[in-house]
Amino acid sequence: MESASDEYRPLFGGIITDKPLFGVTNTRDRVINVFVGCVTGLIFVATLLAAFFAKSPVRGLNVYFVFCLSLIFLSHVLLIYWYRQGDLDPKFRLLIYYNAFTMVLLSTCALSFFFTEK
Repeated sequence: MESASDEYRPLFGGIITDKPLFGVTNTRDRVINVFVGCVTGLIFVATLLAAFFAKSPVRGLNVYFVFCLSLIFLSHVLLIYWYRQGDLDPKFRLLIYYNAFTMVLLSTCALSFFFTEK
């Protein structure tokens, strides 16, 4: 039977390390991630509330718009969760930023639609 040290040795004879898969995030990246997430979340919540409370009779088109935006938001949250777990490559961080920017633009469009309709 092999010894305990042979049981856990790396495939190509490398040194066993306790480093995370994609390295440690620094404070600057964490602050940027939290800021982008909070801004996107706040604008999304404002859009969600405005869809139901902007006009007295709730319009189906507003609810449909927010429903579609909610589906995009759920996929965005899932991407962030996978990224935080280390299941996604670090290059997906740019995709997460792009999705956040797109959500802010769509929410702005929805808010302008909700408050300028006749």
